Amino acid sequence: MQFAIHPNVYNTSPGSKGLLHMLEQTWIRGKTAGDGTFYIVSGFSNYNGGVRFYDTFKQHIEKGGRCVAFLGGSTSQRLSSQQVVAQLLEIGCQVYIINRKRLLHAKCYGHSSATGDSLVVSSGNFTGPGMSQNIEASLLIEEANVLEMGFSWQALTESFFSQSWDIYTPSLEDKEHPSWKLLYNEVGPAIVLEDEQEVTMLITLVHA
Repeated sequence: MQFAIHPNVYNTSPGSKGLLHMLEQTWIRGKTAGDGTFYIVSGFSNYNGGVRFYDTFKQHIEKGGRCVAFLGGSTSQRLSSQQVVAQLLEIGCQVYIINRKRLLHAKCYGHSSATGDSLVVSSGNFTGPGMSQNIEASLLIEEANVLEMGFSWQALTESFFSQSWDIYTPSLEDKEHPSWKLLYNEVGPAIVLEDEQEVTMLITLVHA
């Protein structure tokens, strides 16, 4: 197992300096494209959160693998963006948008294949700041430890679908589908305050 707080705060392994490095181990290093399924669970997500991995996901899917993402969605809060969902769909990922009054706040990532499952549990969302800029804690649990504690990505996925949640499946072919109304547009004149942090901005204008 590996633990880290990024950026450059603390780590138990030189190879795991934070969430981004752990996901590189989980999805890229020593992995065979097309083998198994990549998983993303994140309450907040934006386009920059996946920039490091879009090409990896695409190659993985083109060679027969899968990528499954469960993302938070809301009509009143800026949880996941249209841009990140569109990009994930464009490269072939299966995307599910979870909409509930008490929002999806879990953040975990991983890989499942015939040899076992790996799991990264993190405070970092699938956003640019969550991946490398915010102060976030992450724990990488490798296959032997995952097996020992009885975790299964398949069982977790089945449990998600058994809940009485509103789960939507967006598609690029139908932008009028209700799922797209749960996503915000990153492109716009407003200043975007990312993630779940509530920020109060006080601007004082002093006239001479």
